[in-house]
Amino acid sequence: MIALPKTRRTLLRAALAVGLAAPRAARAADVPPIAAAADLTYALGDIASLFTQETREQVKLVFGSSGNFATEIAHGAPFEMFLSADETYVAALARQGLTRDGGVLYAEGRIGLLATPAASFTADPALAGLAAALRAGRVGKFAIANPAHAPYGVAAREALQHAALWEAITPHLVFGQNVAQAAQFIRAGAAEGGIIPLSLARAPAFAAIGTFALIEAGWHRPLRQRMVLLTRAGPVAARFYAFVQGEAARAIFRRYGFLLPGDAPR
Repeated sequence: MIALPKTRRTLLRAALAVGLAAPRAARAADVPPIAAAADLTYALGDIASLFTQETREQVKLVFGSSGNFATEIAHGAPFEMFLSADETYVAALARQGLTRDGGVLYAEGRIGLLATPAASFTADPALAGLAAALRAGRVGKFAIANPAHAPYGVAAREALQHAALWEAITPHLVFGQNVAQAAQFIRAGAAEGGIIPLSLARAPAFAAIGTFALIEAGWHRPLRQRMVLLTRAGPVAARFYAFVQGEAARAIFRRYGFLLPGDAPR
């Protein structure tokens, strides 16, 4: 069996130990660890807070890249629910018998270009400003999630390839282990811009750090996001799974820019 990275083992231990200092009603055994794609950092955080307000039950959210989570779940990581940014990871786990069923599509994500005030390019939907800055040799560091295991990194690469910019920008790339880390590189000044999810761009932490332009959805494969209960899921995780599909949660997803099943395309 492949050993998990030290940082991930720490997160998993934290997920299991979260209830030790909590009230009796929320002991660790009653607080299920939930694996969630990093683009959900703010939206799912709001949903989980509302779930706790309404039910007095808690979940432990652990955010990261969908590909890494799929590998960890396949190697026995103790998650009870998985919200992936790429539905193919859920399908793979289902084929291995690690899920209760095939899960449900909960959202479709979008990406865009974020440029800080210090950037050598402007943010526009066609990436024309980025292309001009690359031709002039003015681009510094540019952040995206790692396409090796992060669906939003794959979408960023596909969009840059569509714009015929991938080869030119490759020397300037800094990769986040997940898309939230890539966005944090931009926020911290380690990159002058990058491609991040609309869901993060709408969060207060990122809305004020620069300009953001949505990239055409047809420039990359659809970011079809699927969630599933894993075979070890308990009753609290099952209730949270149902809650995420409810209207209150759907309203939060929409606020962060997700397209939801049944909604008209935009």
